Parts: sequence; structure tokens; C-alpha cells
Amino acid sequence: MEAYRITGRRASEIVADIEHAVQSGVLPPDTALPPMRTLASRLGINPNTVAAAYRTLRERGVVETAGRRGTRVRRRPAGRENRGMPVPPGARDLASGNPDPALLPDPTAALIEVAARAASRPVLYGEPPVGPELALVARESLRADGVPEGPLAVTSGALDAIERVLLTRLRPGDPVAVEDPGWGGLLDLLSTLGLHPVPVAMDDEGPLPDALEHALTSGVRACVITARAQNPTGAAVSAARAGALRPLLAAFPETLLIEDDHGHGIVSAPLNPLGGLGTHWALVRSVAKSLGPDLRVAVLTGDPTTVRGVAARIGAGPGWVSRILQDTVALLWPGCARPDGPAPVSYDTRRCLLRDALAARGVTAHGRTGPNLWVPVPDETAAVAGMLAAGWAVAPGSRYRLESGPGIRLTVSTLAPDEMERVADDLAAVLAPSSGTRSG
Repeated sequence: MEAYRITGRRASEIVADIEHAVQSGVLPPDTALPPMRTLASRLGINPNTVAAAYRTLRERGVVETAGRRGTRVRRRPAGRENRGMPVPPGARDLASGNPDPALLPDPTAALIEVAARAASRPVLYGEPPVGPELALVARESLRADGVPEGPLAVTSGALDAIERVLLTRLRPGDPVAVEDPGWGGLLDLLSTLGLHPVPVAMDDEGPLPDALEHALTSGVRACVITARAQNPTGAAVSAARAGALRPLLAAFPETLLIEDDHGHGIVSAPLNPLGGLGTHWALVRSVAKSLGPDLRVAVLTGDPTTVRGVAARIGAGPGWVSRILQDTVALLWPGCARPDGPAPVSYDTRRCLLRDALAARGVTAHGRTGPNLWVPVPDETAAVAGMLAAGWAVAPGSRYRLESGPGIRLTVSTLAPDEMERVADDLAAVLAPSSGTRSG
């Protein structure tokens, strides 16, 4: 820090100077900034001016205040650097996490029907933001899964919903409990919003009760839990685990709970909802994996105050999610939401085949639901490079981890059953020199 001298007399000048230094790399991630009184004395200004500058920097996600460690430049999540990493020619893509295109429904007939409706009666300003057809389908679906009754909002995908829910309750700098390993997109979002992720260890049945209790007692303002098909591990909150987590959440009724059910329509495991116990809760159900990423529609329910806050933000911005998209989803969704449907059965079959093939070779892999497997490895770089040399592009675990051990994620969406043995052989060969630490 002594190599760079912060300048400025006003808070805005200090903010601009530090932001430029961070963007240019002069102040790298995790660099400690001077204590407020120290910098104020150095610049000959009131400490309140420095406090205002640091507060603005926290709100913009440039710095974070971490107790005794003071104010430091925020680390950029690994996920942002690796997102969209190109797959080299000739390599099979097991990294991107996309659904199998062959399992997505053909939207042609639905789009034709919805287009005909729109031509005869276009949606105009002032109409309800949630289409009645989608509302009916969503309510039936949520009710069947035991989700508490609540108002509905429609957003442009799961991450859009999570962002809007967080913004209704939290301020920059607030701590948020997240699964570790967890969704890289969520970690990026928290960084962008200036929120502080608090890792919660997990296993195949979801967050560990002791780890969640520790996060709750530490004062997190919110926690985000993936119901099923957790990314990257494939975990799903079991009935037993839900029974252990509910009293913990009920003991902290003011802590916002967000449940991400993006796996609806691609998993056979039942939903074990956690919401409705506290004052503030929300459940997000997305169709990106079951109907296709370009149908960017998610249904949100929760306590009235939270959902109204989200609806107000949507109304003040885009106004509503396209009713053409909503009506298309309403037509397609019922046929793709069966736990015994083609997508859940196919993903279960492929995931289990590869997991069992790896186990037969002494390689531990995690994945109860969805299209992903998480494989603990001693060295991510070596594992990713070794698999790439064998013709398989896999995702490095650094995109998803905070404090958990290294690993790689494999997506089985496009793997054929007769390819599983070859993938398992190649991964076992890559990990062979470190077979003693294979299980993580």
C-alpha cells in the first residue's frame, strides 16, 4: 500500500482516485487501504470525508470492510474470469453446463399459437405484469410441491429474480450465506452488488446444519439455498436435511431466505421447501434448464412485502417480462415438469452411469440430481489440463469455490451412455499420480 499514495481532498476525488488505481491494477485485489484516520491525517482532511469515500466504494463493490482486516480491495470471483471459456476444436464440451438440446421441447406450435393470440389481442400498457395463463400453471405447480401460498412475480430468469430480491432487503456490505462450492453466477452477482459472501459447507443433501447455523449466528442478512440440481455439485435438499434446517431458519425470522429451484423439470427428486418460516422469504422457479436458456422466464413467490418490492422494481424499470414469452412458457411448462419425464430420466441415467464408472475406478464423484457431477481433485489445473489433453473440456472448480477444496465439474448433458467408460478411464488416468487424495 505504501507504494501508492491516495490523493484527493473531497470524498468524490478520493473515490475516483482509488477506483482508477483498482481498475489499472495498481491496487490489486486484497490490498489493504489505510485506516480512515490515518488517510485523513495524511491528506489533511476530516476523517468523515474519508469515511464517506470508503462507504461509496463499498456500495460500488470496489472495497469491502472485513473486521480486523480493515478495508481492502475486493477480490474478483474466479467465475467472472473463466465464464465463456472457449472449448478448443476437437474437444468435447463437458464444461459449459448447458442442457441437452435434444431434450428441450420444440416451441414452434406454442409460438404459433401465442403469436396468433398476440395478433388478435396485443398486450398493451397498463395490463397485469403476470399473465393469467402462467399464473395458473405456476400456482398449481408450486402448490403441488408444498410451497406456501404467496403472491407471484415474473422475472427474466433465476439470477434476475435473486438480484431483485436481494436489492429489496440488503445494502452493500451486507453478508450473505451461500453454498460452498456454489453457483459462480451468484458469486459474481454478490460481488457486483457489493455484498459479502459467507461460505456454508455442504454435502450431497444440501447445506450442513452446523455450517448454516454458524452463518446465521454470525449475522448474515440473507441466505441462498439451491433446492435441487445444485450447481456445481448436483446436491438436493433431502427431506431429512430440510427437517434439520427449518428450525435453524425459524430461529432467525428476519434473515431473508432465497430458494433457487432452477432444477424443476430436469430432476426426479422431490422438492423439500424451506420457505415460509420467517418474515422474509422467496422461492424462484426457472425454466432455463427445462425449456431452454433463451426462454428467460422465472416465477417468483414469497412473502407479500418481498414480492411487492420486486414487482415495484420491475414496474419502475422494464415494466414486465414479455407476455409472449410468458404465454409460451405457460403452454410448454406442464409437459416438461413431470419427475418421470424424458429430461429427468435421461439426466439421472447419464449422471449415475458416469458416477458409477468413476467409483469403479476409485474416483469419488458427487451428484444426486441434475446434469452435473463434482469431482474433488488435488490439483485443479492439472486435472483440467489432463482432461483437455484427453479430449474433454471440464470446468475448473475455482469458478465455484470460496473455502471448499479443489474440484472439477463435469456436465453429462450430451454424453452418450457408451462414452461413460472412456471419460472415467481418462479421468482416472489423469488423477492416478495422486490416487491417495482422490476422494477429496
